[in-house]
Amino acid sequence: MVFAFILFDYLSTLVFCNVPCKEANVYARIFMENFGVPLGLSLFVLVANLPIYITLNLDSHIIRLPFKTAIVTELLVDAMFAWFVAGLHFSAGASWFWHAPDLLRQTLGALLYLVTAFLLVKPHKSCYGS
Repeated sequence: MVFAFILFDYLSTLVFCNVPCKEANVYARIFMENFGVPLGLSLFVLVANLPIYITLNLDSHIIRLPFKTAIVTELLVDAMFAWFVAGLHFSAGASWFWHAPDLLRQTLGALLYLVTAFLLVKPHKSCYGS
């Protein structure tokens, strides 16, 4: 699900950004200036989001916590990902076509992530040890 927010940001930037100077993220702009918009943006998104994919992989497959601790930990991880990943990527992607305050866009992105995570995505039975 985090990937969907990253993909939204990536695709909206790819569609609306035709020259690197329009990109607000300085690091993405450097990649785009050195490698061109499509390749530079692709490389930047891969490099910048690699820690997120590693964290999700560790959280999903390697780290095993007691059930009560896992519930609290997973809620905190979801809250952090909602604000700092989904919210930021939603705000950045929507900034190309929606001129609203950053805080509003980021809050809406975080809320969309949380609603999707807790209401629409059904957990797998094996997540609860049954």
